[in-house]
Amino acid sequence: MKKILLTVISIVFLSLASCSSGAVAYSPYIIVQAAEDSTATPTPFQPSNQTSGVFSPQIKSQQNFPTLQPSQPSAAPLSNTPTPLPTEISNTVALSGGQPVLDTHEVTTFLLLGTDSRNGASFRTDTIMVAMVRPSDGQVSLISIPRDLWVDIPTVGQQRINTAFENGELNGYSGGGAGLLKDTILFNFGLKIDHLVMVDFDGFRKTVDTIGGIDIPISCPYTDWRLTDPNSNPEDENNWALFTAGPGIVHMNGDLALWYARSRKLSNDFDRGRRQQEVIRAIFSQVLQGNLISRIPQLYKDLSSSFISDLSLPDLLKLSPFALHLSNADIRSYYIAGDLVTEWVTDDGAQVLLPNIDPIQQMLEKAMALDPGNTKAEKIQIEIQNGSAMDGLDALAAQRLNYAGYQTSFQPADQRGHPTTLLYDLTTAQDHAKTSAILRVLGLPESARVSAPAENSKVPYVLIVGADYTACFNPAELSH
Repeated sequence: MKKILLTVISIVFLSLASCSSGAVAYSPYIIVQAAEDSTATPTPFQPSNQTSGVFSPQIKSQQNFPTLQPSQPSAAPLSNTPTPLPTEISNTVALSGGQPVLDTHEVTTFLLLGTDSRNGASFRTDTIMVAMVRPSDGQVSLISIPRDLWVDIPTVGQQRINTAFENGELNGYSGGGAGLLKDTILFNFGLKIDHLVMVDFDGFRKTVDTIGGIDIPISCPYTDWRLTDPNSNPEDENNWALFTAGPGIVHMNGDLALWYARSRKLSNDFDRGRRQQEVIRAIFSQVLQGNLISRIPQLYKDLSSSFISDLSLPDLLKLSPFALHLSNADIRSYYIAGDLVTEWVTDDGAQVLLPNIDPIQQMLEKAMALDPGNTKAEKIQIEIQNGSAMDGLDALAAQRLNYAGYQTSFQPADQRGHPTTLLYDLTTAQDHAKTSAILRVLGLPESARVSAPAENSKVPYVLIVGADYTACFNPAELSH
């Protein structure tokens, strides 16, 4: 039972605290590369003798990869004429004037929020995710919602979605901030929220440290400003330096994981959502793979003092059969970005994102639907062997395949000097459509296919990762 509880607690921490300032650039999934040594670099205004790399992570592997080049979203302006809003609504009934309510009877929805509430003042929820759980089918869908999404907030009017919780708390809305944010999502997207969890900075840091840190497969190197000491004054420019994480398997403590999940000064909310979901998957893997039973009391103590939720122990226990059999290949990732939003500037000069409602509802329906290849028997198994000189490149390939719903396992390669990445099809059927789909996920050409039918093979496919493998990818393109 304790293992079950801890597994579900890992889902609670899908809501990573992330509140930061900086210029907003609406190009999704920006990967910013810096110095090859992947260490902290002094800022232009720092003394030349300042020590750099004070908080260098444990980099288990390192290699240069190309920058991810995403497509640009539409920039067509739309009217900001306020939508008539009811004075107050309930998230248990259809909303007059809002979007059609989506059918969620086979899923349980969790609204996952992150905020910096350390000062006890009012605050905005600058990390917003929705987790859709199908307990009977062993499937989770994560949806990242950008904080600058311009929506209709009941009793308030049109504002950024990250202000809904704060308004609900300050203005005495029924159900407080949680009630208003739930109703905002229901009114704008037709999505009913069953439960809410909100986590702050300190709780997240403590939990990552309690479980011994996390190993994050970073396929695309990321660079941003970071405090050289987490206890230093953030208002002093001399306390900041550029820092690069990855590529490779990076071991992170709570402070580094929080930086990776929330930084956006050289990035944006879209890319931050991508990184947050990477951290989520890493936490989940650590919880399932590590021997954490002895640490459960401290972990639960940390959680109880740093999160707010309407989840009860019976609610958690309902998820137990599902949680025991979940893997990263069962988690699907979605993002309200790209064609689902339109850049726009308000009359006050604020740079925001208008939601494209119809495509968003289509995405939500897809996220709720049962994956046709969801059952364990139907999931394709791929054994991965690292034939390259770079440690961890096999794990980066596995992460990519997991995003697309493939189950993965690892075996050592015959040698670490393979120049070319190859996919061996060991099935007797030799279905080229299936192998082509795997190759597309991995960004490999058809020439990487090797036909090698073997009747007694324990796995249908073996991927040998060679020196030519390019790890950087866009997870938004791989939602099963």
